[in-house]
Amino acid sequence: MSKRGITRVKSIMLLLCVSFLIAQAVPHQAKASDTPVIESETAVLIDGATGETLWGKDSTKRMYPASVTKIITAIVAIEEGNLEEKVAVSENVMDVIGTRVYLLPGEEVSLLKLVQGLMINSGNDAGLAIAEHMDGSEEAFAQRMNRFVEEEIGVKDSHFTNPHGLFDENHYTTAKDLAMITKYAMENEVFKEIAQTKEMEWIGEGWETTIYNHHRMLWDYDGVTGVKNGFVQRSGFTLSTAVERDDMELIAVTLNAPAAKASYQDTAALFDYGFTRYEPHVIKSDRLFSDESGRKYELENDIYYVMEKGKESTVEVTNEGMLQIKNTEGKVLKEVPLKEQKDKEDLIDNPNVNETAEQGFIQWFLRFIPFTNP
Repeated sequence: MSKRGITRVKSIMLLLCVSFLIAQAVPHQAKASDTPVIESETAVLIDGATGETLWGKDSTKRMYPASVTKIITAIVAIEEGNLEEKVAVSENVMDVIGTRVYLLPGEEVSLLKLVQGLMINSGNDAGLAIAEHMDGSEEAFAQRMNRFVEEEIGVKDSHFTNPHGLFDENHYTTAKDLAMITKYAMENEVFKEIAQTKEMEWIGEGWETTIYNHHRMLWDYDGVTGVKNGFVQRSGFTLSTAVERDDMELIAVTLNAPAAKASYQDTAALFDYGFTRYEPHVIKSDRLFSDESGRKYELENDIYYVMEKGKESTVEVTNEGMLQIKNTEGKVLKEVPLKEQKDKEDLIDNPNVNETAEQGFIQWFLRFIPFTNP
């Protein structure tokens, strides 16, 4: 080969190498068909509005949740306790192991502050103090937790024996159950505000400091609103996370990741998958509906839910006045009570339920623009 030919081959090889390096440097944009690669033993991604499973990996397998347990403790305290009450801390807090907010026996702390210490700094001693205040013991409070998640949330494959998540053979849940528990909790504004608090000044008798939320994705993933991470040796690294972006709410749970970094990477992969593959849909509250008998109904609030891009949904009104949103397979994604309407005449009983949230906004905006006939 001539000298000129060799030079040309070298140039081509150099160009190929540079092209390869540039391709590696550019962040990968997930395609709608991509399936997330998850290191955690079990995981699930759900629609935060409807609870529908969007992706799962052994999501109904029983697992140990570790400190993600504190989501249940917190929501029970918020909904069934008096957050303004002062809690007298017992001697038993000195025996609690793991992360703490360093409560002292005899110290008096509001129930609200204990929930903040529980969720933000993952204080196991705060969990014990909450349990003893509300039910006298961890065991009695655990019974309340189990009753609450079954009766109020509707999960059936979880059982809790303590308020903090320290290991116990009989303390278990599933990724799907935890996702539904998280969904329920994040619908409570007090809980949500605490869950997304990044830092807080903690002033106690035994400890004065600034506590920082242990959930790292609050800082480095756009739209994350909480909620809880965990780890004990037998559970591995556990994580429950909620995110809101572009009129979509997603919740991901990963259990038994081999490392903390893996649990966060798994969660980010699930969210990337969700935002790439799905899009938000909305049914506006100005729509009217009728059932088979002709009774008219209206929505009190806009309804948001997600659908896979390119897929359609339908709505039906039951004789009990419930609006059912169904996917193409006929599965009910969301069921919402309607308000009977007897005054309005302009009935819309076949709304375009497949409009995206963006399209819904455009239609709302156009209502305020005056039009004249030519």
